[in-house]
Amino acid sequence: MSILERGGNAFDAAVAGGLTLQAVEPHLNGPAGEVPIVFYNARTEQTEVLCGQGVAPGAATPERFTDLGLDLIPGSGLLAAVVPGAFDAWLVMLRDHGTMRLRDVFEPLIHYARNGIPVLPRINSAVAGMRTVFENHWHGSRDVYLKNGDLPPVGTMHRNPVMADTYERILSEADAVGGDRDRQIEAARRAWYKGFVAEAMDRFSQSGDVLDVDGVPHKGLLTADDMGRWEASYEKPLSLKFRDFEVFKPGPWSQGPVMLQQLSLLDGFALEDMDPSGDEYIHLILEAGKLAFADREAAYGDPKFSDVPMEHLLSKSYSEERRRLMGETASQDLQPGIETDAAWEAHLAAIHTRETKAAAGAGEPTVAPVLGVGEPTVALPPAERGDTCHICVVDRHGNMVSATPSGGWLQSSPVIPELGFPLNSRAQMFWLQPGLPSTIAPYKRPRTTLSASLAHRDGKPYMAWGTPGGDQQDQWSLQLFLRHAVSGLNLQQSIEAPNWHTDHFPSSFWPRAAKPNTVVVDGQMPEATVTKLRERGHDVVVGPVWSEGRLCAVSQKDGILKGGADPRTSQGYAIGR
Repeated sequence: MSILERGGNAFDAAVAGGLTLQAVEPHLNGPAGEVPIVFYNARTEQTEVLCGQGVAPGAATPERFTDLGLDLIPGSGLLAAVVPGAFDAWLVMLRDHGTMRLRDVFEPLIHYARNGIPVLPRINSAVAGMRTVFENHWHGSRDVYLKNGDLPPVGTMHRNPVMADTYERILSEADAVGGDRDRQIEAARRAWYKGFVAEAMDRFSQSGDVLDVDGVPHKGLLTADDMGRWEASYEKPLSLKFRDFEVFKPGPWSQGPVMLQQLSLLDGFALEDMDPSGDEYIHLILEAGKLAFADREAAYGDPKFSDVPMEHLLSKSYSEERRRLMGETASQDLQPGIETDAAWEAHLAAIHTRETKAAAGAGEPTVAPVLGVGEPTVALPPAERGDTCHICVVDRHGNMVSATPSGGWLQSSPVIPELGFPLNSRAQMFWLQPGLPSTIAPYKRPRTTLSASLAHRDGKPYMAWGTPGGDQQDQWSLQLFLRHAVSGLNLQQSIEAPNWHTDHFPSSFWPRAAKPNTVVVDGQMPEATVTKLRERGHDVVVGPVWSEGRLCAVSQKDGILKGGADPRTSQGYAIGR
């Protein structure tokens, strides 16, 4: 808000906010993470996607991992790192659409990193879950998060001066090229991807064996060359018209098209006549989600590497055909609608094997022997998974930004001592089995869970929204949108209503297990709805009250700007003036 009040636009504010999140929510994102951005520029009247999802290292082949005895890419440590994409995406957006100087948007981040942030309960619990790993193995993380060997107490100030130094050095190198704003931004990009940051990441990745969730130390694959050959890119968004709206999402390298497929399926039902907390309404959305996520599993991936038939998957004829599978009772199957092959059948068999192991309690190990290194056993990372952030901004000019920064969490990988932050672990979302659209390959984008949303209404830019939540992102985001667009609730009501999600499909996170037919509902869901969903065959788990969702949203219409934020984690805020 201070950026907006100093004359900046939505792009300036989103960059400053996105960077600041790296300091104030290190358990949810970090400088070496990634971000998809969907935005509307009021000057150009264009809605675009800016891809801040980095690619796999050049050495990342399935054989490189299977030769190590792995059948999945670890969910933490150095092997799971891809090129960090968030930094370049933020700076490209600042350069092309913002108005403020680099120092203006860096200053808040540097201030909080150097002077401290109040320790939130979830920061404390995340560090507590990783304490044994930090103390015995990830010593760079120990030095940042266990000062004097102690957990950071809730409510005290936590400082990360090394991260502040890193950003100060980037600013110094930018200042050295002179006063031109664009030249300074380009100098900062060089410092990160072709300068001292890339070199430090290369040295750390290649120099030491780092314990990961597999329980075995591994070196990394990421190199300075991988960093230097990548940059953030603009793309045309995918979109779908639904009622009076047109919804815009990133492409099939993200989770985004899943929402569009669900909307296309649901467009054939009179949702307006249904109770948005009733079993008929929720059942339809669950069944649409199962079909859309099955297509994600079978077809989605980096379109630069495989032909993802999005036009077909979003067509009315395809949705009409798939809609016939949505019966009155819960489906038990993972049913993609595209033609599958032997690679898919092998993949399906592997999914069922993981399901069986998970059901028997043999899915995710909790300890592993580590010989000759501190304690004889170690809690395997991540003891508490990292999560994600979302930031959306609308300004007085009509510009809108929706961004979902994530990755590089304190749980993902050791802090690099020279830089003050860890690498990401996004490569865990690739498969190692050959022949799938999401099989790992050099310089390929992982099929990420990250997904930002933006919509026009009656042909005019109207709202931007999103949420953390991994595979839940385009489930919770869909629910917010439908409650607002179809049921007529305002943004805050749409956010606070009872949410739910299904784990029917393979998780995008290690150890990649599925829980077929499982539905997890917010504890405030009406008891009668839970009963009727069970009668329809859904395996319903009732979670705590206020447990489902991390949503926020902004909108604009007739010069009135509105916003809403989720009270569920006590970390969401809607601020306007």
